[in-house]
Amino acid sequence: MPLPYVVSHDVPLILAPMAGVSESPFRRICRRFGADVVVTEFLSAEGIRRENPSTWEKLRFGPGERPIGVQIYGAEPEAMREAAELVTDVFAPEFIDINFGCPVKKVVRRNGGSGCLQDLRIVERVIRAVISGTRLPVTCKIRSGWNDAMRDPVTIARRCQDAGVHALALHPRTRTQMYTGIANWDEIAAVKEALAIPVIGNGDIRTADDAARMRAYTGCDAVMIARGSFGQPWIFREARALIDGTALPPPPTVEERFRIALDHARMAEQFEPDRRGAAIEFRKHLGWYVKGLPGSADLRRQLHAVNSLGDVEGIFDDYLRRLPTVAEPALEATEA
Repeated sequence: MPLPYVVSHDVPLILAPMAGVSESPFRRICRRFGADVVVTEFLSAEGIRRENPSTWEKLRFGPGERPIGVQIYGAEPEAMREAAELVTDVFAPEFIDINFGCPVKKVVRRNGGSGCLQDLRIVERVIRAVISGTRLPVTCKIRSGWNDAMRDPVTIARRCQDAGVHALALHPRTRTQMYTGIANWDEIAAVKEALAIPVIGNGDIRTADDAARMRAYTGCDAVMIARGSFGQPWIFREARALIDGTALPPPPTVEERFRIALDHARMAEQFEPDRRGAAIEFRKHLGWYVKGLPGSADLRRQLHAVNSLGDVEGIFDDYLRRLPTVAEPALEATEA
């Protein structure tokens, strides 16, 4: 079943909303590598309606990021309605997504995110309020329940559908699980079977093969990739090939990986007014880009101390000059 906005493929690949990660530069690099849809970091309805500068800054996006959704969270229906109205009128994304999935304590302590799942009447009221405040399609992202005793993703999903959402994403863990244990893909399949609206699968997608397996196993209408995209935005290109049954592109070489990381870093530097701050904030991405490379522990130590894009270029150049020597111990270990 198609999503309620225009996409290029029958089974779209979606970059998940992730605080501190899915900012505009990362969304653009993922779009470049085949993400069909991107979503902003989840943003507080109170911050939006009070026009908090740091919150509004995170709402910025460019034409190259479309189709894009803005994800908002909160448990107070009127605040959510006002936030949806402002986002629609000022930023005009393709859709608005409601976060009922975030497990972080500072969000759930006021019943935001997955905290709403403790009372499905709140979920319904929030959905109806957001729909009343926008002309755009409204989607939502849920978990399987607050805890094991309240684990019932099909009932939660049906209540969301009945309240009027146009599509639903499920991360099949409870709030109390956080990110531990295994995502129960059977629950995605059950929700897909139960709903008449599109169902988006999310959870435990670390490789392109995981994305293809989730689609085949659950029959979900779209696949949402979160932490599997860290340091490897090309996961979308690879997943597209596997899902469509086309030739799998070769993985990027070390040189190509570094070029991608530098392109991403330049976009981050241009996006943020504070260049040093942008470099410091980008350190986490650099660590992800070099994960698994020979000698990556030492490389990460160097990258986690950078204060400018020039520092990164110098570290990468030095690593590439030393690459045969750095790689030799890893090769010997593999052969042994």
